[in-house]
Amino acid sequence: MRLTGEPGGPDGDGPRRRGGPRGDDAVDAIAEGVQGAEPAQVPQRLCVVASRVLPVTGASVSLCSDGMPVPLSASDPRAAYLMEIQATLGDGPCLHAARTGAPVLAPDLTSAPDAHRWPVFAQQATEAGIRAVYALPLGTGDRCLGTLDLYRDAPGELPPRELHTAHVMAGVMTVALMELPYGEENGGHGDGPWLSELAADHDEVYQATGMIMAQLRIGADEALARLRAHAFAQGRTVLDAAHEVVTHRKRFDEDAP
Repeated sequence: MRLTGEPGGPDGDGPRRRGGPRGDDAVDAIAEGVQGAEPAQVPQRLCVVASRVLPVTGASVSLCSDGMPVPLSASDPRAAYLMEIQATLGDGPCLHAARTGAPVLAPDLTSAPDAHRWPVFAQQATEAGIRAVYALPLGTGDRCLGTLDLYRDAPGELPPRELHTAHVMAGVMTVALMELPYGEENGGHGDGPWLSELAADHDEVYQATGMIMAQLRIGADEALARLRAHAFAQGRTVLDAAHEVVTHRKRFDEDAP
């Protein structure tokens, strides 16, 4: 995955037409969208529904893990790409919402203050045709499970009614995440190992970070920053860069002066 200039819409032919049902109709659309879906399919289905019932271009959902977002599902390739950018950079509205447990609404990535809060992410997002991002934390109480991120190709605030619908979507997404099968090796009793495999991919980031710490004799935060910088410089995701380190195709001490 490269980190600049991705195509505009899910099929490369521009964004979906915005608009759709509101109020009770939105609840009906949510119910219809997830009808008959297996638990593992619900997050992606909800992302698609969000992009239809809200005035947004796309949606994605990430899980939280020690300050590192784990991309889970997206409504379309461009939303998935924007989710991966934030994971690779370690910066963006999604991470800020996960850290604070509060919604982060960035209505205009082309100007201050949003462009200044996340300058690299804002540049990458606008190059992909996205002008606004709305990140909503998922969870109950003080526990943040992840974030629901909504992307729009035009700047502007979400009107109150649409913002309320977005919070409803986040609530349904939270319930869906809490019902996901984790696999027996993680202490769950679900019938699918897919979430365990996702965690295994993320474990490679921790393993690579540890290897960089040993190679350069630095702390964990700096090692993760080095890994992310390498991924960004190569136009790759942080997971791809971690795999390169774990499989001994990349050593950071070879780059040291």
